[in-house]
Amino acid sequence: MSRTSLFLPLGLFLVMAFMLWRGFALNDPHELPSALLNQPLPAFEKTRLADGAPVTRDALLGEPFLLNVWATWCPTCKAEHAELNRIAATYGVPLVGVNYKDNGPAARAWLARYGDPYRLSLVDDDGSLGIELGVYGAPETFVVDAEGVIRYKRVGAVDRRVWEEEIRPLLTRLGLPLETPKA
Repeated sequence: MSRTSLFLPLGLFLVMAFMLWRGFALNDPHELPSALLNQPLPAFEKTRLADGAPVTRDALLGEPFLLNVWATWCPTCKAEHAELNRIAATYGVPLVGVNYKDNGPAARAWLARYGDPYRLSLVDDDGSLGIELGVYGAPETFVVDAEGVIRYKRVGAVDRRVWEEEIRPLLTRLGLPLETPKA
């Protein structure tokens, strides 16, 4: 056996160790790339969950807002819902819901039971708006600026840390006058 063949297992081990180290050093897995970042919110015409009235993209423009994709069948949506209620009540942040591939009566009952933080919820029963947004699944949250440009995407639940460290500072930079939280 040559000397070189004795070091082969050590070399393979070092290569595997390096690959594992790089894999564990990846950024937040919730930060999935989005081709829509810094691009306009796709044009759409959907209906409002509450009353079936038509809503277009242009009707949402004028101030920064959060666009939250949610569904009653999504357990993570239920987990994040209390935080969305808190954000809407405490800071007055405009939230627009996208009820994704869901049942309308069940969604209305769910909001009545758990609270409705949304200024309005759009019905996306066929998932077409979700496809346009590049949605992987629910929940997903987007920050959209006053001109309708997507500035941020979050895959997964919005919790207190995500709100305080990522979304709130961005909304402030975008000029949304956030109300001072009540103690």
